Amino acid sequence: MIANSSAPAGDPRAAPPSFRRTLTVWDLVAVLLVLGAVVLLAQASLGLMQPLPGPGTRAIDLSPAALPEYALRTSMRMLAAMALSLVFTFTYATCAARSRHAEQILIPLLDILQSVPILGFISVTVVFFMSLAPGKALGAELAAIFAIFTSQAWNMAFSFYHSLRTVPKELVEASRSFRLSAWMRFWRLDVPFAMPALVWNMMMSISGGWFFVVAAEAISVGETTVTLPGVGSYIALAIERRDIGAIGWAIAAMLAVILLWDQLLFRPLVAWADRFRVGQDDTGGPPPRAWVLTALRRSRLIATAIAPLAAAWRWTYRIAPPPAAARVPATAAGETAARWRERLWYAAVAAVCLFALWKTATFVFTGVTLAEAGRTVLLGLATMVRVFVLIALASLVWVPVGVWLGLRPAAARIAQPVAQFLAAFPANLLFPLAVSAIAALRLDPDIWLSPLMILGTQWYILFNVIAGASTIPGEFRDIGTNLRVRGWLWWRRIALPAVFPFYMTGAITASGGSWNASIVAELASWGDTTLKAHGLGAYIAEATAAGDFHRVVLGIAVMSGFVVVINRTFWRPLYAFAERKFSLD
Repeated sequence: MIANSSAPAGDPRAAPPSFRRTLTVWDLVAVLLVLGAVVLLAQASLGLMQPLPGPGTRAIDLSPAALPEYALRTSMRMLAAMALSLVFTFTYATCAARSRHAEQILIPLLDILQSVPILGFISVTVVFFMSLAPGKALGAELAAIFAIFTSQAWNMAFSFYHSLRTVPKELVEASRSFRLSAWMRFWRLDVPFAMPALVWNMMMSISGGWFFVVAAEAISVGETTVTLPGVGSYIALAIERRDIGAIGWAIAAMLAVILLWDQLLFRPLVAWADRFRVGQDDTGGPPPRAWVLTALRRSRLIATAIAPLAAAWRWTYRIAPPPAAARVPATAAGETAARWRERLWYAAVAAVCLFALWKTATFVFTGVTLAEAGRTVLLGLATMVRVFVLIALASLVWVPVGVWLGLRPAAARIAQPVAQFLAAFPANLLFPLAVSAIAALRLDPDIWLSPLMILGTQWYILFNVIAGASTIPGEFRDIGTNLRVRGWLWWRRIALPAVFPFYMTGAITASGGSWNASIVAELASWGDTTLKAHGLGAYIAEATAAGDFHRVVLGIAVMSGFVVVINRTFWRPLYAFAERKFSLD
């Protein structure tokens, strides 16, 4: 499956010039789409160089008429963060997949990054971004975009890394036979092979951005809070004022925006990425379609406009260096030097880790006793139990649903916007219901606050399983049908092996996201009522509210340690087993 960039049969771009004389309705639709995107982008960028509001100024209007503008601003921030996440994914994940030494650093670092709370990123980076444009809204906008980026990038990087590690060997051999350079192989093989799963993870990333947008659009700089116009800040103010009507309008606006994203971006991406699916000649159903993609493909104006860009892109394949020649067998002296370089590498890594551990311990134990540090580890164990139980329950529910949807493209297209909306639904909008019900029924917060941790992260499992099931080759399903493989035997021999590598990607990111969400879920409040569950998330939330940075750093360090150890000892061995046992080789 080396990507084929030639125009499909019936495409007007493949027609001779004599047939390209008149414009069609598709040209009009495509031009309107492009001009509309340019106008919206220009309108959203008008306020970037405006001065920041003064201290104590409330720039958010809770009237429904203000929501269209707020939705546009939030969407532009999320789109910018998505572009940044794609650049990060293509570079970071590729380095981790191609270099064993880089993998030993980058993948554990990715485990840590996905467990660090979004508030931790904001507190560290906001001063830097605000200094880039002093007194202007641009600095706050950059800080908000980076905060949203931290909620989008990690699962996309994991997905792309997994895809690069599981490219079928016969495709790699084909790329070598065609003598593709590393640059050309990346864009003609690696990216196309990873695209179906990456598109579904992009949807999940947008949903994750909605989940954390409330924190991203209220930026704190010292004692000053800068509130950026957007749906997130609108929701924050509605919760602060306990305005149920405004919360309802915000939910309606989110639903409308998600539907627009689905029609204008994700549905075309899913239809476009279907051409790169393994076994796409026999999908078991009609290929997905999208009217936006159809308009862009059939527009002669768009084809003419992008022709120079396509030619320039193809030219980059020529300037890339050719594949390296076969390596000369190493001598005994060369092998000895390689072993010493390996030892020096591990020594340098160990030295950096020990230095970081020493600096962290020195800072923490100037304000925290050793006994409290031990209690923090016990709180981490309580949160760990919640995470494992919730991941297991979510897997039992969403793996069968994801397989069913992935094998039925028509049903997946219907369920896609619904799942996106549910994944994007901010958990704090459910706090009034959850806190009121737990308090009224005198339930145990340690148990009944736990589901709030998985509300936004369970969808990583669903989206990745859908992506995995949609890539099951048609011949596999035909063999199962012909041999009358049914029931549990079908799940054990066909469905679960096919989706297991994708499930592992979703489970790892869902686990890391649940640790992050525990900071919100284990300490929930509505009005004067506050409920607390015993766990590491509540500990970090209380320390953050009190401004106790020693305990904040201790809590984040313990959480990062738990995530790394669990991933190294549990998730990564399963991940390696999935690569070795169930890859499509």
